[in-house]
Amino acid sequence: MPSSPSSSPGSTSEPVLRLRGVTTRVGGRVLHHDIDLELHAREVLGVVGPSGAGKSVLLKTIVGIIPSAAGAIEAFGHDLCRTSERDFALMEARWGVMFQDGALFSSLTVAENIAVPLKERLDLPKHLLDEICALKVALVGLPPDAGLKYPAELSGGMRKRAGLARALALDPPLLFLDEPTAGLDPIAANALDGLVRDLTESLGLTVFLVTHDLDSLIAIADRIAVLVDGGIRVGTMDAMLHDPHPWIHDYFQGPRGRAALHATAR
Repeated sequence: MPSSPSSSPGSTSEPVLRLRGVTTRVGGRVLHHDIDLELHAREVLGVVGPSGAGKSVLLKTIVGIIPSAAGAIEAFGHDLCRTSERDFALMEARWGVMFQDGALFSSLTVAENIAVPLKERLDLPKHLLDEICALKVALVGLPPDAGLKYPAELSGGMRKRAGLARALALDPPLLFLDEPTAGLDPIAANALDGLVRDLTESLGLTVFLVTHDLDSLIAIADRIAVLVDGGIRVGTMDAMLHDPHPWIHDYFQGPRGRAALHATAR
């Protein structure tokens, strides 16, 4: 299926993130072909798709963990595929990434985890570093003593929040979230959705959200990108509800989709 370029309706500003003709390969297999996508400032884009569609692969390709096979990836107007290592590092400091389950260093406390990107990028005195880490702990709704704990001492929901705190350590305007609610019970997932929504609004974040959770899409996504058949379809929730593609129809119009939408409409 050919990809379709899309931009935020009514937006005239330069996109924060732009993909043009992006192709990805894993193990010699093409996962995505000719992907076009734009993400504008203060927008939350929810990325969904069937298992094996390569949602996390696309995220990792954008942030440079997996090289793209073809195409251009631009962030803040800079081509990430054709920039020097030094310039890429400067761009990398302008986004934060929260991987599944937080991906925290198990041998470091929460505060020490948050301090990792700060130490990599900045030369700060210890008292200021400690203050920033404490601020990030509070920002994501963790109790003050959470900063002194190790990841293994935290619940799943607290680890997710700690991972989010680390992603926000450098005050990035662009945030990548990889399955933030996966593995959480409905109450914890709903609370995390609310936190992301509140932080997006208060900090003016632009968010690339990989998820399988329809409740998250309804709660915080402005637009939805669906990875199917190696391509991408992008639109509003209303557009997705009327898309005839079999997987998209089953996802949004199936029993769980109808239940989620009905609960939101009440």
